[in-house]
Amino acid sequence: MAGMDYRGPHGTAPAPADAAEYARALHDTPGAYLGHAPAAVLVHEPGASLAQRREALREVYGAIVARLGEPTLYGGSSRGPSVRWRDSRRTVLLSGDRDTVGLSVHDTQALEGDEQRQFAWSGAWRSDDPLGTGELPYLWRLDRGGPGEAPAGRPPIRPATGLDDFRVRLGMVLAAWVEQLPVQVGTDWASFRLTSTADRGRQLLVSYSIEDGLHASVDDRDGPDGEERALAMHARGWRFRDRGWWQTEFTAPGAAEAGALAELVVTELWARGTRDPEELRARDVSCKDRGEMWLPGLGIRH
Repeated sequence: MAGMDYRGPHGTAPAPADAAEYARALHDTPGAYLGHAPAAVLVHEPGASLAQRREALREVYGAIVARLGEPTLYGGSSRGPSVRWRDSRRTVLLSGDRDTVGLSVHDTQALEGDEQRQFAWSGAWRSDDPLGTGELPYLWRLDRGGPGEAPAGRPPIRPATGLDDFRVRLGMVLAAWVEQLPVQVGTDWASFRLTSTADRGRQLLVSYSIEDGLHASVDDRDGPDGEERALAMHARGWRFRDRGWWQTEFTAPGAAEAGALAELVVTELWARGTRDPEELRARDVSCKDRGEMWLPGLGIRH
């Protein structure tokens, strides 16, 4: 992360207990730290796998939560976690990427104003350019009523510009879930339904948990049940049919599997007549039916 302040010796990060103590200082006496670069609390080993990164962060995150309590807002970007202990005055932010995770504290109004601008433009020349690089402050956000004050209203959404843009966004959201949800919410599942005005009444379900992996299913109970239909659905990427629902799952997913599931979902939407993300809605967005989850990274209405 650009500007990261490495606080440990020889470029290493502090121990989890020290990271937790630093988080407490940011939380309780923010004035002395406002405007400072994030301080590294975790430096991943070069070439660390997804599972190794998750486990390394879990230890640090657990220590911070033990000191500060549950966060006000869980979340993450395409790069790494974006967890917040927030009130109207200051926000302690745990954020990072595949190399480094750091802690910083911000004036809440200034931070969220800057993020509003990022949601509007994200480094693009025009507001209707595709997201592409994924430079949003966060792709998903979960409010479970933890300590602090959650912001009023929904997170901003930069609309997806086309189905290909939506496919990229969906893959980024799912990849973020795979890496970030197990650390922040343990074994809790997350899921949502996609519906389209081009195919009213149809449900396409997407879910993830560390226990079950990534899963998608589409209601095809009104479709034919024969060899020709099966060949067509297999060609789209569906693996098996159960009680009229075609399903695909990846039990040990990574970023590649997240991209593959996003490709499958968009292929199915296209085959059933969807041509524009404006036709799509994300419904019943949930994390184990506890709290309020939003997916601004998808770029479609909830």
